[in-house]
Order: sequence, then C-alpha cells, then structure tokens
Amino acid sequence: MPQDFNLGADALPKQYSPKDAESRIYQMWLDGGYFHARVNPDKKPFCIVIPPPNVTGQLHLGHAFDETLQDVLTRFKRMQGFEALWLPGTDHAGIATQAKVEEQLRSEGTSRHELGREKFLERVWAWKEKYGSKIVEQIKKLGASCDWERERFTMDEGCSHAVREVFVNLYEKGLIYKGSRIINLCPKCATALSDAEVDHIEEDGHFWHLRYPVYGSGGVSSDNATDYANAPGAEFVTVATTRPETMLGDSAVAVNPEDERYTHLVGKTLVLPLTNRKIPVIADEYVDREFGTGCVKITPAHDPNDFEVGKRHSLPEILILTPTAVVTGGTRYDGLPRFDARKQILADLEAQGLLIKTEEHRHAVGHCSRCNETVEPMVSEQWFVKMEPLAAKSLDCVDNGGIKFVPERFVKTFDNWMNSARDWCISRQLWWGHRIPAWYCEKCGKITVSREDPTECSHCGSHEIKQDEDVLDTWFSSALWPFSTLGWPEKTPELEYFYPTSVLVTGYDILFFWVARMIFSGLEQMGERPFETVLFHGLIRDEQGRKMSKSLGNGVDPLEVIDEYGADALRFNIITGNSPGNDMRYFPARCEAMRNFANKIWNASRFVLLNLTVSDVTLPPESELRAEDKWILTKLHDTIAEVLTNFDVLELGIAANSLYDFIWTGFCDWYIELVKPRLMSEDAAEKQSCERVLLYVLTHLLKALHPFMPFITEYVWQQLPAVDGVIMTQEYPEADKIPRFPEDARRFDAVRDAISAIRTRRAEMNVPQKMQPSLLIETNSPEDFTAGIAQIKKLAGISEITVSSTAPSETAGYAVIATAAAKLYLPLAELVDLAEERARLSREIAAAEKNLAGVEGKLSNEQFMSKAPDSVVQKERDRLAELTTLIENLKSALSRT
Repeated sequence: MPQDFNLGADALPKQYSPKDAESRIYQMWLDGGYFHARVNPDKKPFCIVIPPPNVTGQLHLGHAFDETLQDVLTRFKRMQGFEALWLPGTDHAGIATQAKVEEQLRSEGTSRHELGREKFLERVWAWKEKYGSKIVEQIKKLGASCDWERERFTMDEGCSHAVREVFVNLYEKGLIYKGSRIINLCPKCATALSDAEVDHIEEDGHFWHLRYPVYGSGGVSSDNATDYANAPGAEFVTVATTRPETMLGDSAVAVNPEDERYTHLVGKTLVLPLTNRKIPVIADEYVDREFGTGCVKITPAHDPNDFEVGKRHSLPEILILTPTAVVTGGTRYDGLPRFDARKQILADLEAQGLLIKTEEHRHAVGHCSRCNETVEPMVSEQWFVKMEPLAAKSLDCVDNGGIKFVPERFVKTFDNWMNSARDWCISRQLWWGHRIPAWYCEKCGKITVSREDPTECSHCGSHEIKQDEDVLDTWFSSALWPFSTLGWPEKTPELEYFYPTSVLVTGYDILFFWVARMIFSGLEQMGERPFETVLFHGLIRDEQGRKMSKSLGNGVDPLEVIDEYGADALRFNIITGNSPGNDMRYFPARCEAMRNFANKIWNASRFVLLNLTVSDVTLPPESELRAEDKWILTKLHDTIAEVLTNFDVLELGIAANSLYDFIWTGFCDWYIELVKPRLMSEDAAEKQSCERVLLYVLTHLLKALHPFMPFITEYVWQQLPAVDGVIMTQEYPEADKIPRFPEDARRFDAVRDAISAIRTRRAEMNVPQKMQPSLLIETNSPEDFTAGIAQIKKLAGISEITVSSTAPSETAGYAVIATAAAKLYLPLAELVDLAEERARLSREIAAAEKNLAGVEGKLSNEQFMSKAPDSVVQKERDRLAELTTLIENLKSALSRT
C-alpha cells in the first residue's frame, strides 16, 4: 500500500500546491515499485524504449514534450491492463561528451594527447559518473513513469557486447567494410560524420569564374605559368566554382559529350593555374550543359559527385586539406587555413588575369549538426556499412505496413531517404565510444575482426597486431536500442516477451539519424521489426514560430516552469497543443491557464469531498436519476469513448482537449452548479443519490485524466473514501460500462443551450443581475423545455417562462435569441436597439454558415471520410444537422426583428 496521503476532507487546503505534493507523490510511486514491469504471461506486453538523451544533456522543452507523450501512452496502457514497460537510458554521445572533457582539460592547461588514451578515458568516465545522471533526475521531475530498475547506458557492459556482436556479424556478411570514400569531415570536431549528421543550410556565397588554359595553345606550357593569360592565340576553358581553394586538387575538367561547344577539347590537356600541373578534358554525362559554363572542374578527393566521375575515368585523388581544414599537398599555400587560402588563391588568380567574373550565389552549405562548423567533403579511409541490401529490407517492411508511421506522410520521406542513402560512414576519430574491434597486422598487413580481443593475427599468426584507434559512430549503438536494452544477444525472457516493442515516440527530425537505422538493424539482427508503430511529433517553437535556440535567447527551462506552475500544468500545456507530425508553438501564458485548470479540478474535488456522506462508487437506480444526472453520465460516456478513439489513433492532443472540455465546462461549470441545491436537501435519499453520481463521475474523470496529469489526480485519488492502492493501477474507464441516456441528454442540452444563450445576450446588453425578465420559448419540442423550467429560471435569471410552439404576435421590443432547438424572446424594450439586434443576428448567421461550410467540406472530403473513425464522422453529421437548424432559426428571428 502507498504511504498515507489522505488528509481528510476538512483538512484539505483551499488551493492545490504542486511544489508541496509532486516530489512526495513521485517518491511514493518509486517506493511502491509501480513503474517496474515484469515478464507476465497473463498480460499482454506494451513496451516503449526512450530515445536516449545525451549524458551531456540538460532537460529542454523538446525532451519534456517527447517524454510527456511517452508517459501518457505508458500510463494509459498500464491502466488498460497491459504489462507496460517504459525502458529508460542515456546515450554516451561520443563527440559531445569528449568535447566537454577536452574543454575541462584545456582549462587545466593540458590535453587528451598529453594524458594519453587510457588516462583520458578515465577522466571521461569520471565526468559521466558525476554529471551523466543529471538529465535523468530532471526527467523524473516531469513525473515520468520509467522502469528505473532497468535503466541502460549505451556503453554499459550489455550494450557494448551487443555493439561488438553486430559489428562482427555485419563484417562477416560483407555488410561492413573498410574503404576509401568521400566522407564529411568536421574540422572543429576533427572527425568524420555521416550524411545524416550534416545540416545543409542556405547561405549567401559566390560563383567564381576561372580560366584554365589549353596546353599548347598560343604557346602555353606548364613552364610559363604567369605569362599565358595574355598569350596571343591562347585558348581557355572557363569553370565556375563556389570553393576555389579546391582547384589545387583538380584532376580534370569535364564537359557533356553532347555539348558541341567543347567536343573539340575532349582528350586535350589543360594547365591547372597556380600549380602548373597538366590535367585532361574528359566527357561525362554527369555535366549539365545548361548550368554554369558547361565545364566542370573535377576534384575527386573533395566532392562526392566528382569522386564518382573520378572512378569512372581513373582520375587521381589529390587530397589538399588536412583533417583540420589546413591546406597541404606541396603548394605554396600549404599551412594556410582553408578560407585564408581561398582569399590568397583568388588574389593570385586575379593578378594573373584568370579570375574573370564573380557572381552572387545563394546555395546550400553543409554544417556539422553538433557544432555548426562548415564541413569538408574529402576522401578518407574509413569503416562503412553497406546500405543497399539493408535499405531494401527496410523499405519492404515499411511500405508493406509492417511498421505503421503516424502521420503516414513520413513513409514517403523515409522512402526517399532510404532509396538514395549512400553507405554509412561509421568510424569516428575520437577516443570516447565503442572502439572498433579490428586489429591490423604489422607483418602481413591484413585485418582481424573479432568478438574477443585477439592475441595474434588470424591470417599469419603474428603477435604484432594493433587495434584500430577509431571508435564507432554514436548512432551505431543507439540503432540497436530496442533489442540491446532487452538483453540481446542473450535470449533473455525480457527480449522474448517485450520485443518487438510497441510504439516509438520521437521527433521527425531524427527519422534518418535513428529511426531508419533501428529499423534495418532490427530486421537484420532480430529478423523482425523493432517496433509496431512510430509516432512522430513536431518541434516546439516559441510564440512567434521560431525554433528555440541559445543564440535567439528564446529557450525555456522546463524545470523553472515546473517550479512555478507544476509538472501537470506543463504537461497539459504541451499535450493539448500537440498534433502528430506538426510543429507547435509554446505559449507561456497557457501554463498559467493549465495551473488554473488544476486548481479547478482541486476545488471541484474538494467541494465533492466536503459534501460526501457515501463511500461506495455505485450509481443509484435509474429511477432515482434526475435529468442533469442522465446528462452528465451521457457526457461522461461520450467523452470517454472519444478519448479512447483518439488514443487508438495516437491523437493525444484531441483526447486531452476532450477531457478538458468535459471537466471544466460539463462537470465543474454545469453539473456541480446544478446539483448544489440537491446537496442541501433535507431529503436524505435525494442527497445520497446526488452524492453517488458526483463520486462516480469524479472517480472516472480522475482515472481518465491520470495519464495526462498524474500528480494532481493521484493526490485527489488518495483523498477519496475507500481508496484501494494508487490511481495508476486502477482500470482505465471503458465507455461501454458507463450508462448513457441519449434522449434525456439531448433534451437537457437544449435547455443548457438556452441558458447559455440567454446569459450571453444579457451580458452583451448589460442587463443587471437583479433584473429578471420573463421568457417566451418558441419550439417544436415544448416538452424538452417544460422539464427544464426550474433550471432556466435559476441559472438564466428569469422570472416567468412560457413554452409555446408559436411565436408571439408582436416581437417589437423583444431581444430574439436563436438556438438549434428554439427561438427565445426576452421583453427588454428599454434595452433593445433594433438595428443592433438585426446586425447581431446577421453576424451570427454568417458565423454559422461559415461553420456549416467547414463541416460540409469535411463530409465531402474522401480522405476524411475514409480515415476518420465512425464516431468522429457521426459527430460531424450531428453538427451538420444542428447548424442547419440553427441557421433556419436565426433567419426566422431576423425576419421578425
């Protein structure tokens, strides 16, 4: 049993204080082991693996959003009776973590190279132990119901074992190889990157047009380097480039074989300016005749397209930059950083008359996704994963429905990327990470790849072997996350029970980094998909729609929000603004609104508890139910049905909104107000009947709301009479078990609409509260309103009510109000401005017609009709009928005004 949180109704504070309650409640959950999942053959499994945050990380709104969505789903499934495992963990974040520790070393006046690899790694592990759990503690502040007993780390013993096993498996199948290819190099991080780790950002740059002389024309030779620009009869080829410094590595100039302008040059030789090397003119269909000059400089060592051209024509690969982007290769520019070399090269070309034009040019430039440094494509010997066969399996799985993407449009994005994916560069020039399990023999030069550290070369038996210095890409280990965290390669009970996992919740921005790689890794290693469904959420932006960043200073610290408003308010703010796959704006003021919602729940619960004399959650017989009781029970039934429908399609934002509307408006503003007189009744049976309905609805709404707002629902739950355990172990409400009275609810809604319309009109006309006019109701269903006369009088401030199927003979001086079920006439002659009344009715007609057009548009949309749940379609049809009648009533009222 949980520790005692029941204060007794009389001791409940008037306001709910999240700061006082949340940490105690979370500790109660931890102490009770309620988050721990077990292999349970009697239950269906539900499993989510957390997208592991970096150990360097600090909780930001993106994390809060991601973790909240996962927690909502996990708590919901747990309450539905599933054995729900939300498996947490952190990522070692190779580049980011190494950078943190290297920065620390620099402040101490030393470096990793001075320490040596072994000592440096000791420092990194010490740093990880000190700071690595920080984000985990912050995630707990959100109320995350992770199974912390199963927390994993991408470099723990089990995950490291899995990484090594996968590397060797793929190597033995020929799917991992070492080769020399174009890679993306970050000069700042001093390591290779994969294509997915490069952000292509539009920037203003230049197109520089350079002249390359044709060897032998006008006496041009490689010896008269500075004179040939003005040589009589010299012929030139003009190329355009955005990276003039790379010309130092040019191996050829290419033209299209169909371009008649240059066919006479194919096979001839050019003199490469500034280097005096001779390079050929080649013909290749890669060249676009219409782009630029139609002549393309080919630099195989520094451009991926040029690399492929170079392979086709057996061109030399001339590397002209070091890993830190300093010029090398035996030219007079050696030692200059790349952009300094660019300036000097342009100046020299201009001095020689070979720079003929500079154009403004906006183009996409690759940047390191971690440090934003401009990356350099360059040839390098690295380890690669062969993507084509792995991509084929993944495409087949996703395209044939083996994995469901929500929203479905991301399937096309996935297909486009997988169809064009180049081999994945997985080696990184770092020390922190999973070291590549490959050893080089100094005697025979061959490679030994092994599951265990070898003592000799597997080819010649020599003991002179040395392990590769590089480590694996961080994403290599996180690609195994759905099965490595469950114990693979061992055949554990957890792996058998929980794999494949159920839902992956993640931002669409890591579809390529992580999701795609998990899919092909799971299919290849497990022979089965890693998850059934992927829920993609968007990014959280600020109020102006801008991405949150340190440079803009518009970031939000979730911990500060939690401290001020409580975790429930932050969670509900994020959830209610969410739509799968779409970015959302974060409005700080909505946190205050959601805190007010929490207080509304607290005050309503406190009111109910203070008026309770019953302790069992049992409804009275139907014969004892009043109209308002049947109405609130029907609304509860319909709300729960809508919530469950939206959970099924992962529309968590709509589910949360449905609960918000029901609790705030239906339960608090209407039902509680309606039953207050009954709670004061001297009729004990009447009072108890009302109490039972109140308690029944309150317990159901608390359970329904719990996945979204876990803390306040738990706190109130513990105050209820005859509580059994914690709320998260209760059964989630089922709509079919809640009684429904549709005809009674329809009648009561007609009365409620009339009350709301009268209240609104009184406020617009500034009718004093003490003024209680009479009311004439014109309706085709007089019995609906006759039963609600008492409620209308009390809640709308009316003295006398006449219900009729006909309108008054004279309507001058009446305020006329139309609802879907009736026309209401208030004799307010001294307050009525007929011109304003007509204008108001016209505005209401226009608004109703606009809403009607929207509903008609939905119902005529084939995609909506085929994909929306039946209940949602029926709701739109009901709305269509309601709006049609409302417009008729409004037009009738206008004609009488």
